[in-house]
This record gives sequence, structure tokens and C-alpha cells, in this order.
Amino acid sequence: MTELQYTSIQCPYCWEALEIAIDPSVSDQEYVEDCQVCCQPILIHAVFNESQQLAVSVTPENE
Repeated sequence: MTELQYTSIQCPYCWEALEIAIDPSVSDQEYVEDCQVCCQPILIHAVFNESQQLAVSVTPENE
């Protein structure tokens, strides 16, 4: 079983800092998660490179 990797993002609506968990067993993933503060939908794109370094980008889902 792969251990989740935690990272911080900033909500593109309310600008609050949020902590999310990413599953490193999937190298390129995109999903929608609601902001824990303002409940708006955030499109999260997470990519692990060959060195298992994580890059995350977030955008408003309804953009």
C-alpha cells in the first residue's frame, strides 16, 4: 500500500490555504475537490515526475 503525500494548496476562490492528500501510485491525476472553507469546486491537477517529486496546480472548476 502506498502512503498518501500531503501538500498545501491555495483555494482560487477564497485564497485560504488548504492541505490535501495525493495518492503517489497514480503519476498524473486530475480531480475536483470542494474547498473546505468556501465549498467552491477546485480542479486539482497533480503530477509526480520520475523522481517522485510532486507538482500540483489548482484552478476554479467553473472557469
